[in-house]
Amino acid sequence: MTNPQESKDIFSICQKNVDKFFSEIEKSTPKYQESAAKLQKNYIEAWKNVINSAIALEQEYATKAGLRVDVPEAAMDSVRTITRQASEALAAQNKAVMNSTEVTKQAFNAFNENTKSFASLNRNIMGFMMSVFEQRSKN
Repeated sequence: MTNPQESKDIFSICQKNVDKFFSEIEKSTPKYQESAAKLQKNYIEAWKNVINSAIALEQEYATKAGLRVDVPEAAMDSVRTITRQASEALAAQNKAVMNSTEVTKQAFNAFNENTKSFASLNRNIMGFMMSVFEQRSKN
């Protein structure tokens, strides 16, 4: 159903619909981001619970079985080293993701600038072609 006062110009119609489409995307983006952040938080919490439960279960078993839980310094150093390396790997991964995000942002900025330049160039070419057609029609 169309509004009787609505333009029948194809370009106006296309522009109106493109604007509507991107408006919907812009409205849904915060919801998507919130959902992804919550999912990531739930994922982290689930793994944290799994690991903490495993430690608690092993501790309870060792206590009930009367096992010694003291370990040599070398074993404790190994645990600390593994934890440090895992944290460093996570930090490196986060840095790589942030760097990649920044590079992608710069690429989009360059793309947008190139699009503007391309459109301007096309306008100039079209203007030149129209002037040639106008000169031919006058002759």
